[in-house]
Amino acid sequence: MDSSWIPSANDPDGDFPISNLPFCVVQNTESDPQIGVVIGDQVLNLARLAEAITLPCADDLKHSSLNSLMGQGEQKNLVLRAELTRLLEDRPSRLRDQPELYSRVLRPLKECQLGMPVQVGDFTDFYSSLYHATNVGAMFRPDQPLLPNYKHLPIGYHGRASSVVASPSPIRRPCGQTAPKPPNEFPSFGPSERLDYELELGILMGQGNEWGQSIALNEAWSHVFGFCLLNDWSARDIQKWEYQPLGPFLAKSFATSISPLVVPAAALEPFRTRRFERDAEDPSLLSYLEDPQDASAGGLDIQMEVYLTSEKMRQAELEPFKVSHGSYADMYWTVGQLVTHHASNGCNLRPGDLLGSGTVSGRERISRGCLLERNWRGDFENPVSGSQRTPLELPTGEKRDFLEDGDEVTLTAYCEKDGAARIGFGSCVGKIVGSSSS
Repeated sequence: MDSSWIPSANDPDGDFPISNLPFCVVQNTESDPQIGVVIGDQVLNLARLAEAITLPCADDLKHSSLNSLMGQGEQKNLVLRAELTRLLEDRPSRLRDQPELYSRVLRPLKECQLGMPVQVGDFTDFYSSLYHATNVGAMFRPDQPLLPNYKHLPIGYHGRASSVVASPSPIRRPCGQTAPKPPNEFPSFGPSERLDYELELGILMGQGNEWGQSIALNEAWSHVFGFCLLNDWSARDIQKWEYQPLGPFLAKSFATSISPLVVPAAALEPFRTRRFERDAEDPSLLSYLEDPQDASAGGLDIQMEVYLTSEKMRQAELEPFKVSHGSYADMYWTVGQLVTHHASNGCNLRPGDLLGSGTVSGRERISRGCLLERNWRGDFENPVSGSQRTPLELPTGEKRDFLEDGDEVTLTAYCEKDGAARIGFGSCVGKIVGSSSS
């Protein structure tokens, strides 16, 4: 494993070694937003660095978002990554050997305000976890948890790009219309009473495809620029009333949080793994969704966690409570399959487009990635009514079936394996505040 002349980048328990170099956009008040990369406990300002020394893609580094750089494509981005690695390796370089320069372009991460890394043009959310889809289906359709199409194609819906926000933006409780509650005969309108989070991986597109052209599965990975954490906030009571027959609408469009760091696709190469093992009786995939390389290395071994902190916990100075720990390796559909299926009808994906993986859930209760699923008493092998639930108990004795005002949800993720440096994603944080009508 390579080492850096920046000491904190060599911490074996750290998240940002030289083999990571996640991109970010720094939004400090003394200048316009500027592109950087995180190395150890520092942020390297690439806009300022490109003014002092020649860098690949220099013009793209002068923008206030990553979109222009993303559009350069995989090969040019790899050239930039290689140059940044050379500058940060523990050996003589144009950066290490100029203290006056690195004092101007390096700044402690804790002193940086990170903002929205991309301008999201389009947002699509998928439903890639077999465990999540089966559990949620079993709550309401015990006799047929999975609909007939699920194992044939990745299921998704088009979300709302305008309400994608960067962590740690506060999340206002949405208002909406909900189903009639006996003895009332008519629906009601007001603040959601069943607000939930969803633990997801965000996939950020790099160079896209022309309108009317598809993306072959063996080329899909080259169209992915990087990854972030994504929280697809969901109002379950609004969702239950509105979703038939066209699917999610206002229950999802009020807010989606993403982490401010974008982990390059290249940083995750050591953690690619076999895709999820399909059952022998599962239907064969159509040819456009099948590829030997995707089968052998289409999965990603990413550990993903959810923490919850209530207002009462903060007052008592208690540590965040771990609600969930899952693995992205448990996802039924691969990243490549999501990209390929999305473009299979000629839909043109563009730099900065955001794809959500769908809730990351596994077989065990602790690996369920949302409260709707986490507090359900059943599982896909032993389904029970969706109303049979056991609320989560926090260290203060508080109970949570769904989120309350003041609750703060934190998503984190990391990759670890022998022979490779730990790769972290930072965090995606959102605190629930009261609705505008409350």
